[in-house]
Amino acid sequence: MKRNYSAFAEDIPPYSGPKAAREMHADVKQLSAIPGHIYTRPELQILPGQRRFSKMPWLVPMLELLPPTSIGHLKEWGLSTIFVLAKNYNKLVYVWESVTGMVELWHPQTNSFIFPEFEATILLEELEIMLGLPRYQRDEESTISYTVEQINSWSILAYITTKKNDLYSMTSGMHVHLLPIAQWITSQCKRKTMNYTAIAKAAAICICGVILFPESDGAISFGNLSIIDSISEGMKIGKDVLGFLYAGLTSTALGGPFYGSIVPLKLWMGMHIQFRAVENPSTKCKTILNHPLAYVGGRLHMSTQAWCKTAQVKGIQAWCQYLRNLTVADFDMRP
Repeated sequence: MKRNYSAFAEDIPPYSGPKAAREMHADVKQLSAIPGHIYTRPELQILPGQRRFSKMPWLVPMLELLPPTSIGHLKEWGLSTIFVLAKNYNKLVYVWESVTGMVELWHPQTNSFIFPEFEATILLEELEIMLGLPRYQRDEESTISYTVEQINSWSILAYITTKKNDLYSMTSGMHVHLLPIAQWITSQCKRKTMNYTAIAKAAAICICGVILFPESDGAISFGNLSIIDSISEGMKIGKDVLGFLYAGLTSTALGGPFYGSIVPLKLWMGMHIQFRAVENPSTKCKTILNHPLAYVGGRLHMSTQAWCKTAQVKGIQAWCQYLRNLTVADFDMRP
C-alpha cells in the first residue's frame, strides 16, 4: 500500500542549502534555549534522584549463594559482565559532580552531549561491548522480526513461585520489588532445591534491575521485567538498555529525577574522558579500583596501570568547567 504524504508535505519547509542547515543546527544546539534545562541552573548542587543509587546489602550475599548451574545459565544468556558488576556493586564509587556536569550537556532532542567543539553520544555498539551483552549484527534488524505474545508480567513471576504471598510481596502497583525476589533466591539456595533455571531467571531480574534498569528504590517496572525475562529466550536487549539510559538522561536534563543506569554511563565516561592506559609499569592508578571499568573484561579491561586524566577535577563547578572546555583530542578511547 502506498502512503500519501501530501497531507503533511506542505508543512515541511523546503531545503535552503548547507549554510541555512548549519545555522538551523547551531540554533538547535543551544542548550540554554531549552525550557527547564538544568544547563540554566548553576545553583544545582545535588542531581535529582542520585540518592536512590545507594548500596544494597542484600545483593552480594544472595549472589554468593547461587549454584554453579544457575550461574552457568546467566553466562549462557550473555550476562557474565552484568553478574561481575553486580557482585562488585557495593564497591563502586560514583563522582556525582561529574555526572551532573555531563547531564548539563545532554540535548534531549538530539540524544547527544553538546561539547564546544563536537557532539558525542553513547552508541549501541559501545554499550554492548561495555556490558558484554549479545550484539546486534549489521543489517540484522532488516532480516529478523519477532512475534511475541501479549506480555503477562504475572506469568513471568509465576515461573519463579506460585505462592500468592510471595507474588504479592514482590509487586506493588506497576513495579516489581527486587528484595523479595532476592529473599526467595536465598531461601531456594539454602534449601538446596534443584530449581536452577527459576533461580537463574530470578537472579537475572535482580542483577539487571540493579545494573541496567534502576528506576526507583530497589524496584523495576513491569515493562522492564518483560525485557529482562526475554534474555533467557535469546532476545537481544542492547537497544532497550540504551533507550532507557537516554530517557533517564533526558529526564534529568529537564529537571526530573535520574532513573537511568549509572553504571553504563560511568563506563562510557571512564573510557572516553577519565582514564587512559599507559605503558609505564610503575604507574598505578588507585582511582580505577572503585570504578566500573575495573570489573569489565575483554577489550575494555583496564588494570591499575592507567592514568586518571581528571584526578585534579574536584567539585561541580570544576567538572562543569572541565567538560565545557573538553577538546576532541581529550575525548579519546584507549582501553
